[in-house]
Amino acid sequence: MSHSPAQPSTPLNIVVLAGGESAESDISLKSGESVSRALTARGHQVVTVDPSLVDLETYDWSTCDVVFLALHGTYGEDGTIQATLERLGVPYSGCDAPTSKLAFSKSASKERFIQQNVSTPSYVLIHESDDAQRIEQHARSMGYPLVVKPDAQGSSLGVTIVKSPEELPQALARCFHYDSFGILESAIAGTEWTVSLVDDDVLPLIQIETPHEFFDYEAKYLEDSTQYHFEFQQPTNVIQSIIKTGVSACQALGTSGIVRVDILLDRFQQPWVLEVNTIPGFTDHSLVPKAAAQAGLDFGELCERVLLSRLAKVTTRPQN
Repeated sequence: MSHSPAQPSTPLNIVVLAGGESAESDISLKSGESVSRALTARGHQVVTVDPSLVDLETYDWSTCDVVFLALHGTYGEDGTIQATLERLGVPYSGCDAPTSKLAFSKSASKERFIQQNVSTPSYVLIHESDDAQRIEQHARSMGYPLVVKPDAQGSSLGVTIVKSPEELPQALARCFHYDSFGILESAIAGTEWTVSLVDDDVLPLIQIETPHEFFDYEAKYLEDSTQYHFEFQQPTNVIQSIIKTGVSACQALGTSGIVRVDILLDRFQQPWVLEVNTIPGFTDHSLVPKAAAQAGLDFGELCERVLLSRLAKVTTRPQN
């Protein structure tokens, strides 16, 4: 892990954007609270703003040096807030608008992964207006078990592992509750892993173990039974291939800032990319802070580092 940029000689005026109106607003508020606390402890002036309560178009940005985005889900991760801040000329953490939009759509990401030879489970894009029989046909030709998930949603909301045709209608109803588009995805049986990146640096790999059927919303945020491992049974070459796959997924999408890649390792030791999260969770249950701590990087340093690297890009950008 390379050294973070030097600590700024003067404290930064930082706006943490958290909350919003997405299905993940509660988690976003918790993430924002963690980030604010950590950056304040580093000596910065921090204000938390909830875009569902404050109009960002009329907000006074004149004293803001940089924005830390802790907005999960729709509006936060789909490129909308990024495009707004770019239009307002306000620097912010993380990926730019086009990359955020691409990563937030599971189908669009998968198409990019396929183009760049990054292994990802096969899928079919579906829409709520599709004929039910046509969806059933897709599912049958794909074979059970399969996974039904919203095309654009985070925190495993609306995700179901479907083992038989009888379970499909209810899974589709859950999926379409969150998004008008969804995907049917081949279910990969295996172990769950996550690769976290800070710009081009890779944080320690984590293997996730949960008593749940998969790493769902409860396992992510509410359960204390979920276990996170930094010591692995697998041989070194397998561990390296998981990390390499995670890095390749980020390169395929062109990400920057703090990013988390969710990966499944099948019984043949083949890694499969499920998705890339461009604004991963920053709560005390979240994976990136755990990985940073394992690397000896304090959470406040991690947050500050991302902001400084963004500001360095802004100041070195050629003027028109």
